[in-house]
Amino acid sequence: MSDASKTTRLSLAQWHEAHARPHAPMTGAEMRERGWDAVDVVFVTGDAYIDHPSFAMAILHRVLEDAGFRVAILSQPDWKSADPWRQFGRPRLFFAVSAGNMDSMINHYTANRKVRNDDAYSPGGRIGLRPDRATLPYCHRAREAFPGVPVIAGGVEASLRRLAHYDYWSDTVKRSILLDCKADLVVFGMGENPIVEIARRLRAGESVRDLRDMRGVAYALGASECPPEERRAELAPALFTRTGAERRPAEVEFLPNFQSVASDKMAFVEATRLCHHNTSPFNGKTLVQYHDRQAVVANPPGLPLPQQEMDRIFGLPYSRRPHPSYSEPIPAHEMIKDSVTIMRGCFGGCTFCSITAHQGRTIQSRSKKSILKELALIGQDPEFKGVVSDLGGPTANMWNMRCTRPEVEKKCRRLSCVHPGICKLLGTDHGPLVGLLRAARGQPGIRKVLVASGVRMDLAQLSPEYLKEMAAHHVGGTLKVAPEAVDPRVLDLMKKPRNVNFEGFAKAFRKASADAGKPKQFLVPYYIASHPGSDLEAMINLALFLKRNGYKPDQVQDFIPAPYDIATCMYHTGIDPLTGREVHVAKALKDRKMQRALLQFFKPENWFEVRKALLEAGRADLIGNGCDCLIPADPPREAIEARRDRAIDAVRGDHYHAVRRAPRPDEPRKGYRPGRKTRQRRDKK
Repeated sequence: MSDASKTTRLSLAQWHEAHARPHAPMTGAEMRERGWDAVDVVFVTGDAYIDHPSFAMAILHRVLEDAGFRVAILSQPDWKSADPWRQFGRPRLFFAVSAGNMDSMINHYTANRKVRNDDAYSPGGRIGLRPDRATLPYCHRAREAFPGVPVIAGGVEASLRRLAHYDYWSDTVKRSILLDCKADLVVFGMGENPIVEIARRLRAGESVRDLRDMRGVAYALGASECPPEERRAELAPALFTRTGAERRPAEVEFLPNFQSVASDKMAFVEATRLCHHNTSPFNGKTLVQYHDRQAVVANPPGLPLPQQEMDRIFGLPYSRRPHPSYSEPIPAHEMIKDSVTIMRGCFGGCTFCSITAHQGRTIQSRSKKSILKELALIGQDPEFKGVVSDLGGPTANMWNMRCTRPEVEKKCRRLSCVHPGICKLLGTDHGPLVGLLRAARGQPGIRKVLVASGVRMDLAQLSPEYLKEMAAHHVGGTLKVAPEAVDPRVLDLMKKPRNVNFEGFAKAFRKASADAGKPKQFLVPYYIASHPGSDLEAMINLALFLKRNGYKPDQVQDFIPAPYDIATCMYHTGIDPLTGREVHVAKALKDRKMQRALLQFFKPENWFEVRKALLEAGRADLIGNGCDCLIPADPPREAIEARRDRAIDAVRGDHYHAVRRAPRPDEPRKGYRPGRKTRQRRDKK
């Protein structure tokens, strides 16, 4: 392993001069300092501007810059006025609009629809720097600032809302975001190739309507552009898709219309099923969904990037730092600044996860040479402390794994390559990954390489060598895994392997850690409360499993129905769209609270909620002092205090119903003349 002290260190200015190009301008003044009188593209984003390849705005800026275009970044603008959109002048080509790395509603609100206390993608973690459903006002202000300039929306928020979708925060089915934001196109999925193609074709004189044949875009047809729905067959011959220079008639799949999916849950189920069976870039069809007299068209997804293209994109001259105008740290950057992305995509197909829907099921991997080059660059960074925080991606151990039969992959419509079992055609060799890990920790300036991305346990168990390598060199005391549940019915609905898989992995990891002389390393399992299919019985069984195995999860996830996901369809309709079977759904807030409390039954403040759940499930036998009991018979002091504090918070600011809390034993006494044996007022006479 290399010693960082032996590496020749550059000054920060030398490092930037050697490896990075300047940030894109964030203001009109910065643009003019460069000698520019205008820009080709204004990229509007709800995130703080960080020039690191883990952030979409950085990648899209760099690929456009590399293609010869001038780009300005409008980061977290004041959306109450169009003036910020005007500061760069009229863009020559288009506005590119994104809510940010996350859906703005998930960024703003918890599973209980309460406002979050911080925003990891904003300076200082401050909230309120972007609006709800940010794509809409950003697009509207772009239209207001410069009518006639094309507006292209993208990012996770727009991608997952491109068709009619269930919106958890309003508890309604909303129409396509295209009809509300008025964008000319929505680019769904990963946007590097589409945004450059759009820029080149617009520069060449094509209109934004000419771009409707592109893969990975969705657009709206006005009433004058498409026949009525009863004559929808006339629409199909007018639709085309393009692969490279080849333009051919589209294969069309008509979805149930918006009016149907908004009023009929079975129509919503059918639309979800059709959407997810057309997510493959190799055989997905063009989807058409009528909204009254308009039609929304979603072309097939873009093709996965070949390795040389991945290498080129991640090898562009990123500064790996926030824009110098920021004076406060940005939490998301602090977390990922020393990480390296080695792949994208996920073939797991978990029904509650949007990664497959956004990045695709096909794994797109960088070459070993490209990854080691980035590590060498990080090793020379004067601010680097010698520890790579993560070498991974959506999943830690899917690098270089793909279908071994490309001719079969082009026809396959399977939504998961690993559920209900690992496909026999899937390449699962961990050997190249083990070689990469060994080479990574031998790079100059690299003292340690950690793997913080979640490990896919069913794949890892196929390679004892990989487990041994991880336990010995790449675990910083804890390893993240995601069993998510223990109930087999819930796991099947999630498309996750059975709990015996987690138990086998835990045993193998403990042995590998002990063999490496690190017996105190342990797993951090992640679980989800209130997922469709999960009831009190399932959560009680999970709580019992956690207690018997000594797990006390500090972080648990409440299920949030994100737009487009299969599990979201289950939540909204109570039906599994893949099987048509009914599914239990915990929608009431009290039910969701009980499920979350059961996941953390060991916390004294959850005693009352856990007791309520156990009594409602008829499991009073788990209340008491026995070794199998989840909670003691009597509430601990912390539980009583927590309940009292919640009651005080509920009426805080209510003058007529203020509640005074009695001081705790360890608190100084407060009131009239503290310290007196009696609080009775002394008679001054």
